[in-house]
Amino acid sequence: MSSHKQLINSSKMDRFILLLNKILLSLVVLVVTIPLMYVLLGSFLQPSVLLTKGISFDPAHWTIDGYIRIFEDGTIVRGFINSILYASGFTLVAITFTLLAGYALSVDDLVGKKFFVVFFLIAMFFNGGMIPTYLVVRSMGLLNTPWAIILPGAVGVWNLILARTFFKGIPNELKEAARIDGASDIMIFWKVILPLAKPIIFVLALFAFIGQWNSYFQAMIYLDDRSLYPLQLVLREILIQNEVQPGMISDQLARAEMQRIAEMIKYSSIVVASLPLLVMYPFFQKYFEKGVMVGSLK
Repeated sequence: MSSHKQLINSSKMDRFILLLNKILLSLVVLVVTIPLMYVLLGSFLQPSVLLTKGISFDPAHWTIDGYIRIFEDGTIVRGFINSILYASGFTLVAITFTLLAGYALSVDDLVGKKFFVVFFLIAMFFNGGMIPTYLVVRSMGLLNTPWAIILPGAVGVWNLILARTFFKGIPNELKEAARIDGASDIMIFWKVILPLAKPIIFVLALFAFIGQWNSYFQAMIYLDDRSLYPLQLVLREILIQNEVQPGMISDQLARAEMQRIAEMIKYSSIVVASLPLLVMYPFFQKYFEKGVMVGSLK
């Protein structure tokens, strides 16, 4: 009888916890969704209406002028293309070297394995800082080139540990069977390990792409040529410095009109800058949870 009561109390507690989790998750979804919806709807509204009345669903107050001006302006389009190239190149370099190094560190009989692990862990918590990094980039002749954005920081130690942990969870019997069949270490990595590593590959790709896509500080330090600016640096000039690119306006417009255009372009630019990530995430979602959990818990 007592066990039956305990079971009933336990089921009530479980239902209460599930209800509490649903409420908390709903609040988190609202906190995340409301700003996104505000920016999305604001990008289609006339700035004067948005500032005075807020979000309006009256079709008379809607406009796509902000998007038209964005795609007519060469600076933003060129920045968008640059960001795609930088993020894609950074992701390719990061995945290649992270997978190779992570697999090498997962091999038990690697010579000097402990030294390399300790070396990477020290580098994870301590680094030379901005000025030594800048001097290294300059001495290598990478300043004012796309490689100054792609190469520095391409291999993150945390991602390396994540990949190493994932590879250590792959049974050794698979590698031994391939070695008996005459496969070399490279063939084992290419034919056996990589097909099983799709979850961690997609997770690392997502981390690398998002990190580079949202980055602007490196470009601000290493790039002087405005034609190489990524989209984030162009947005910084619009959002923080409240500047409108010369190609967007004519000389006859008044200061008030310039501010109106700047306000309109802000929201439209944020939406355009977020599109690649919003489009990309659904395709990576099914691998994301599996890759993170397996790589971090095994």
